[in-house]
Amino acid sequence: MNQPTYKLPQSLASSVEKTLADWRSGDKVQRLWARDASLWTGTDESAWLGWLDIVAEQAAHLNDLRRLAQEVKAGGFSDILLLGMGGSSLCPEVLAKTFGRLAGFPQLHVLDSTDPAQVKALERSVDLAKTLFVVSSKSGSTLEPNIFKQYFFELVTQRIGTTKAGSRFIAITDPGSKMQQIAEADRFLHKFPGRPSIGGRYSALSNFGMVPAALMGLDVAKFLDRTQQMVAACGPQSGPELNPGVLLGCILGAAARSGHDKLTIIASPGISDLGAWLEQLVAESTGKQGHGIIPVDREAIAAPEAYGNDRIFAYVRLESSPDSAQDNKVAALEGAGQPVIRIAMREVYDLGQEFFRWEIATAVAGSIIGINAFNQPDVEASKNVTRALTSEYEKNGSLPAEKPVLDDGTVQLFTDAKNADALAKAAGNNKSLAGYLRAHFSRVGAGDYFALLAYIQMNDEHESQLQKIRHLLRDKKRVATCLGFGPRFLHSTGQAYKGGPNSGVFLQVTCDDAADLPVPGQKYTFGVVKAAQARGDFQVLAERGRRALRVHLRGDLKSGLNKLASAFREALA
Repeated sequence: MNQPTYKLPQSLASSVEKTLADWRSGDKVQRLWARDASLWTGTDESAWLGWLDIVAEQAAHLNDLRRLAQEVKAGGFSDILLLGMGGSSLCPEVLAKTFGRLAGFPQLHVLDSTDPAQVKALERSVDLAKTLFVVSSKSGSTLEPNIFKQYFFELVTQRIGTTKAGSRFIAITDPGSKMQQIAEADRFLHKFPGRPSIGGRYSALSNFGMVPAALMGLDVAKFLDRTQQMVAACGPQSGPELNPGVLLGCILGAAARSGHDKLTIIASPGISDLGAWLEQLVAESTGKQGHGIIPVDREAIAAPEAYGNDRIFAYVRLESSPDSAQDNKVAALEGAGQPVIRIAMREVYDLGQEFFRWEIATAVAGSIIGINAFNQPDVEASKNVTRALTSEYEKNGSLPAEKPVLDDGTVQLFTDAKNADALAKAAGNNKSLAGYLRAHFSRVGAGDYFALLAYIQMNDEHESQLQKIRHLLRDKKRVATCLGFGPRFLHSTGQAYKGGPNSGVFLQVTCDDAADLPVPGQKYTFGVVKAAQARGDFQVLAERGRRALRVHLRGDLKSGLNKLASAFREALA
């Protein structure tokens, strides 16, 4: 089984050697497989390690997955729309984007946004009468999958009738959950159980990943057989130096403790979406109690001089389809002394190997950092604020009033009192959008990272515009930059932004919705939910003492993004 290779500065290499020696002398690989909670914080970690043996369990149920695949293939479905969030949606998204549409099977789409334009765009992209819907929610109580289900179930009912609607829905959820009860009441076609001992971000190889894989036509037997090879190589019999997952985890953990805590993910074009899955796994697992690893995904590779000394680069190279330009850029980083980890992936059916390798590595890194790698306390904090805001809307018909620090008619700026005072002083006499942005960017220093948190429709055009401005700041400040679309990042990197090291500078972007969509059975709409999520996110950032500013784009979104880009350039000039 291929080992990660690495080239590190001498001081970091020494730290890695000491960490490997500690894992060897402390029999820590064996203790991990024995589910020893004292490897982390000695609380409830042992209850969350069901993912260690899930591949063998899934292999025992291969016939069920084969029957499901054949049933869907024969059912005449054109599309599959998975309704989920975070751990229940990111693995299926990686599979859909990596494998594309497979011959004879429906195309898999994923909805993980409450942005009304995004919901409507996916609705229009499928034939509702020929679409199979997969409602995927571990707890069964997560807001987004529930309102997605309400919305699409009503549409399907209108199209094919009440008695048939349930036959177009499948649920993946933990036994006894609210979603299981809904699925039974609405007579869903199938219900597949989650495993309570597996958290969402470690669930890729459970039903949450493998049921969608079967539905879209993957050879799940081949996929799991390849994965089992990695499971065996990472097992308790393999010492830390020869264990592909533990070795990677020791490097990441030692790097984080040495100040190289910005894990910059570089993946071959054919597996580029792997980074989105890795972001959640790493950030939500390690970013808490003021510690953590900040994953940096989809940041274009620059010349070595664009980087500070707080990075570690992980290059996952698809051997069957390499990119020579990417190879050259990574070699330049190595040549300049930046720490680089290389992982060779033979072909796309080896994705399951990487899922398992990185799950082991993340658990190991969490142990080295000294945190519980399986909880997500700050994600729950944001959910609680969002719940309170949507409840207020249900009661009063509006969200609480806000007062902007700037309103020029097309753009508003919002922040909390502490940030407002600091920004007003730094902006001086220039209280324009560019003036406030310049003041905000002046707070970005060495060792910090900048995160652009966009509560707008996630599409190629918007991502391209936001990527340009994130790179402007990266190149000017020589700091790591992150780009997340809300609310999906709330269930991913949001944990590290709020609970990890206080080294982030945040710019949240919200917008007016050109058209809104109702949530059946509720007073609130998708637009209201998105607004409540953005405000809940910002409130918790402020409560954690983060440097944060929110820009709200009014009217036409394209014009607003152009204005924001222009102000960025002026602020960084």
